Amino acid sequence: MTHSDSHGSPTSYLNRPGGRVAYDVRGTGPLVVCVPGMGDVRSVYRFLAEALVQAGFSVATMDLRGHGESDASFDAYDDVAAGTDVVALVEHLGGPAILVGNSMGAGAACWAAGERRDLAAGLVLIGPFVRDASAGGLGSLLFHLALLRPWGRAAWGAYFKSLYPSRRGVEFDAHFAEVAANLRTPGHWDAFVTTTRTSHAPAEAHLGAVRAPTLVVMGEADPDFPDPVAEARWIAEQLDAQVLMVPGAGHYPQAEFPEVVSPAVVEFALRVESLRDLTHLVEVLSEHEDAAARDV
Repeated sequence: MTHSDSHGSPTSYLNRPGGRVAYDVRGTGPLVVCVPGMGDVRSVYRFLAEALVQAGFSVATMDLRGHGESDASFDAYDDVAAGTDVVALVEHLGGPAILVGNSMGAGAACWAAGERRDLAAGLVLIGPFVRDASAGGLGSLLFHLALLRPWGRAAWGAYFKSLYPSRRGVEFDAHFAEVAANLRTPGHWDAFVTTTRTSHAPAEAHLGAVRAPTLVVMGEADPDFPDPVAEARWIAEQLDAQVLMVPGAGHYPQAEFPEVVSPAVVEFALRVESLRDLTHLVEVLSEHEDAAARDV
């Protein structure tokens, strides 16, 4: 089933146990699947998706369960649930794919990449939560209590704005309006509050199983981490990943500083595809050599 979303792209729905997950696809070429974070919607990738399409990729952006145009009828809204949706979408679209995850979406992407190595050609982790925070950010008790109050939506709105410490403007205003409208959709606020209780321990447990080349993108001013540089370095050590630190950026550097993030992600994606092409060529040549040896 499809219809047009507010950005003019055709929205499709992937049937999952318990409801539907909304996504859109644009472009042609190798597949990239982009997963937003909790409380956000897939248009956070509006700049990055366009850059990847222009570089020759097919880009699918999806909404988390209970977010955007996805249903809020599910029993689970955690990293594993989102990770299974990522796997199902890649299979549906004909992967493998480069998986791009932001915030909690990064945890889901890591889980998927570790669970199904065959479906993950590469991994881009933006402002990533791939382990439980020790203190601060969305993990604080006071923040969770604030969400339960009558002013919970206002508390989240104020916090969401703080995650863009350097830039907002017209593009931000339109995106924020979409995020706020999403949380007023029946059932979505409760789904969001449930999502904030997510443990990222399953994502951390899967880090050792990830084999895909990885790029970590972190805002140097990301308020969700006590020390963004140290967190990025720790993730890079676990995954043997490259790191891009974005000066002045918060939790959504792909939207706040697209002129920095988009070229870096495109370059990484092109390198991943070149490596896949080379690997395929070596496999083909090896098969020909084996066939020739059998004919002798």
